[in-house]
Amino acid sequence: MSTAQKPMDLKVSKLAENIIGSEIIKLAGEVNEKIKNGEKIYNLTIGDFNPKVFPIPTELKQAIVDAYFDDQTNYPAADGMLELREAVSNLLKERGGLNYSAGEILIAGGARPVIYSIFRAIVDANDTVIFAVPSWNNNHYTYLNGAKPVVIEATPENNFMPKASDIKPFIQQASLVALCSPQNPTGTVFSKEGLEEICDMILAENIRRGPDAKPVYLMYDQIYWALTHGNTKHYDPVSLRPEMKNYTVFVDGISKSLAATGVRVGWSMGPKKLIDKMKAILTHVGAWAPKAEQMASAKYLSDLSKYDVFLAEQKQKISDRLEGFYKGFQQLKAEGHKVDAIAPQAAIYLTIKFSLHGQKTADGKVLATTKDVTKYILDEAKVAVVPFYAFGASEDSAWYRLSVGTCKMEDVDGIISNLRAALKKLS
Repeated sequence: MSTAQKPMDLKVSKLAENIIGSEIIKLAGEVNEKIKNGEKIYNLTIGDFNPKVFPIPTELKQAIVDAYFDDQTNYPAADGMLELREAVSNLLKERGGLNYSAGEILIAGGARPVIYSIFRAIVDANDTVIFAVPSWNNNHYTYLNGAKPVVIEATPENNFMPKASDIKPFIQQASLVALCSPQNPTGTVFSKEGLEEICDMILAENIRRGPDAKPVYLMYDQIYWALTHGNTKHYDPVSLRPEMKNYTVFVDGISKSLAATGVRVGWSMGPKKLIDKMKAILTHVGAWAPKAEQMASAKYLSDLSKYDVFLAEQKQKISDRLEGFYKGFQQLKAEGHKVDAIAPQAAIYLTIKFSLHGQKTADGKVLATTKDVTKYILDEAKVAVVPFYAFGASEDSAWYRLSVGTCKMEDVDGIISNLRAALKKLS
């Protein structure tokens, strides 16, 4: 009789053994299980777009198909196709007010390889990286580099954006400050004054260090910069303080502005020496964007009038959903329910709050933890949202990310209605 062989406990690297899985993926597993079992779940967890609701531009789609039929299927240039780098250079100048030549731009397969190469090019083992939470994945990239994190817990009073005064006590020991605006997960942005103060602090620190020391760099992730709402204005370090061009490296791309998350075209711009080193690193990783997608993106971005039209429609669709949810949460709050929301500023996210800790369900169960609250909202209201602790915030935080990228406009009222019914059952 054969017996089942016991699985071997194979040893792996310490890095692999200790890497932390994504809390968002864990939550997505629960949501998908419910959907598989036939439940109707409003899934507002995903930082992505439903292509049936938010398709990429028709012209971009056709250009990708055309590029494949034109046999653009071999290796692209290591730093990206020149046609695309020139198109990006023009986009940044005409729509962002930033002057970067094609030689100061690196194309990669989305924002993740860009961020990875920034960390690898700047951060040595045991260097200090400063970032605020909630934020997306800075903790993981810091871990992958064997660096020391300095984690700043941002507050709702400042729309969850870090302040210079938060960073200043640690700036002398830092190699990298990692910032994101518009911010994932909050959908909020830096004020002009707030970002200026951070830039001035970094400039002063680099003067203190002198020209022979490694400077403190600023990684500025602005992947959502085109998706501002209402009167919100996007600010960047280099436009506010031109001297910051020596120390700032950007994260950018078409993933969010064109709803093209799966097309995998991202880019970085920064000091040429740093960009060249990032290029060298990614050459060994092979994390380039596919050549056909690069050529198609270059063609699409060569006509900014079409880009403007698409972007205006995109922003309106996103704004309608964010405003619908914001008004719904304010109505629930006015009715006496313990919820809140921060007015939307940018990106595809709304910051919402469920202050339900300590409340009892209809069957007498106490919602003691944020995980209890999250599960109750999922089970009872059939609404899935991501708690801020999944982005590094405190586990008892009552704040959440609500993403509208997969939401149909007609679902907004149904979601608010479901939440109202679930909240009424609490005591």
